[in-house]
Amino acid sequence: MDRIAALNDILTQNPNDTFARYGLAMEYSTQGDLDRALAEFSILLKTNPDYTAGYFMAAQALARADRIAEAKAMLTDGIASAHRAGNLHAQSEMEAMLVELG
Repeated sequence: MDRIAALNDILTQNPNDTFARYGLAMEYSTQGDLDRALAEFSILLKTNPDYTAGYFMAAQALARADRIAEAKAMLTDGIASAHRAGNLHAQSEMEAMLVELG
């Protein structure tokens, strides 16, 4: 069974499985299916608004799709999430990407 099928199977049994949802979003992103990746990141962040890595990876997918304004908004939300969580490393990575995007 491929990874996407396996992750979808997990999510069928437990739609709120954070790790499976993130993994599925990352698999779609890696394969270049940015629309599906972004849909999965959206679900992930609605149910887990403090899942900081989701913001950063979603912003990267948005930037690859040339959706720069949306990427910047995602980074802004992610920076706030990282700040709430005290995750200074993630916060600094997102701040750096925000500067790169202009």
